[in-house]
Amino acid sequence: MKLFSGIKKIFGLGLNDPKAWNPSLWNLYGAQSASGEVVTEETALTYSAVWNAITLISGTIGSLPLHLMRPAGRDKKQATEQPLYQTLHSQYNPYMTAMAGRECMSEHILTWGNGYAEIMRDGYNNIVELWPLPPNRVTPRMTDSYALVYDIKLPDGGEATLPREKVLHIPGMGFDGFMGYSVIAMARKSIGLGMAMETFGSNYFGNGTHPGVIVYHPGQLKAEAHSNLKKSLTENYSGLGQSHRLMLLEDGMKMEKIGIPPEDSQFIESRQFQIPEIARWFNLPPHKLKDLTKSSFNNIESEQSSFVTDSILPWIVRFEQNYVMQLLTKQQKKQGYYFKHVLEGLLRANASDRAEFYSKMLNNGVMSINEVRSKEDLNPVDGGDIHLVPLNMQSLEYAGQKPEEVFSPTLPAPATEDDEQDGEYEETKGKKVNVYPMNPLKVLKLPDHNIIGGQSDEDAEPKPVSTEG
Repeated sequence: MKLFSGIKKIFGLGLNDPKAWNPSLWNLYGAQSASGEVVTEETALTYSAVWNAITLISGTIGSLPLHLMRPAGRDKKQATEQPLYQTLHSQYNPYMTAMAGRECMSEHILTWGNGYAEIMRDGYNNIVELWPLPPNRVTPRMTDSYALVYDIKLPDGGEATLPREKVLHIPGMGFDGFMGYSVIAMARKSIGLGMAMETFGSNYFGNGTHPGVIVYHPGQLKAEAHSNLKKSLTENYSGLGQSHRLMLLEDGMKMEKIGIPPEDSQFIESRQFQIPEIARWFNLPPHKLKDLTKSSFNNIESEQSSFVTDSILPWIVRFEQNYVMQLLTKQQKKQGYYFKHVLEGLLRANASDRAEFYSKMLNNGVMSINEVRSKEDLNPVDGGDIHLVPLNMQSLEYAGQKPEEVFSPTLPAPATEDDEQDGEYEETKGKKVNVYPMNPLKVLKLPDHNIIGGQSDEDAEPKPVSTEG
């Protein structure tokens, strides 16, 4: 009866009121943390660290390009002809973009632990629309025949039941592998402590929880005079908007200013500590929640890499596998269809990182020039489909082949004394060099038995080489 009395005390509802049996109100009553703050999936979003963590992860997942891929021989191609491709890549439903829909699903999983969406199909059984469902209105249930169904509470108070084939269900981490745990519920104490500190700080500076000054009056004031003096001082000098104003004291009154005790001022440090505490619950590096106290130029790059591999990658793998399991037909699974998030989309805002990535892909022959231009939304160029490798930047089809031997004539050797006595030398730029007859046919790689004037070189009589000028 303690639960019902608590609901009646808070909401003024009787046991006969249908609202008293609403599970969402029970969750609200039982969501009070040890710090005294009520922490629910909605109120937790008012805490800046929680809001930042949820919007960061969900926004990153929603903004990554998502493609439905299909095998084409040894190649992989985007299955743009499939209606499901457009649903998850471009338009979730007539009123939501694909990014908004996938971001909404991520937010539901991060807060409630489960994400649900109703699947709409056309007359050919193709998935054409996905409609997110509020997780607090959906209850999975196993029937007596071991069929999984989902009971949904409608806004008008009615109920509807959908079969497994009409609901996309993506669970978060859970011990049974089927239902995910709510991060907000598990972190209620940590979040409640942070929210309580914010409330204390607001009261401290806004309402004067801690008095800043003490005013002394030499005489004894009556109740009415005391009330008037207190009202006058509060209205004219209390609050941040009234600070640094000229204070007029009468009847010999004195004022003594009180500083902030060290133990009270440490709540600022405590608030700073709560940021990495929330980051641990959402598996994020603290600098992603704008806590740069432990960050430097030396470790910020490694922490950014940790954000992708440790925080984002497990989530997108969870999404991809559930998409394949629940959205693809048996025939598509046999044919090798799969979903893939393009993590390179994280480099979109950093031109220097994209340039470095493309440079490595080009130099190692992984990508061609036109493939890089396509990712940058540039038109292809002639000859840009060739893949290059570092060895002299030659094409892949010639890489590893032994180069063809081509005759290369060498310079004549320097003349000796014997050649000089025979007179068979010429002066070239002051140096005496031998003169050797050179067969041009060797240079041109033509056969020696070339027919010249109807007579082959073999039949022709040798002619003496004239040494006369």
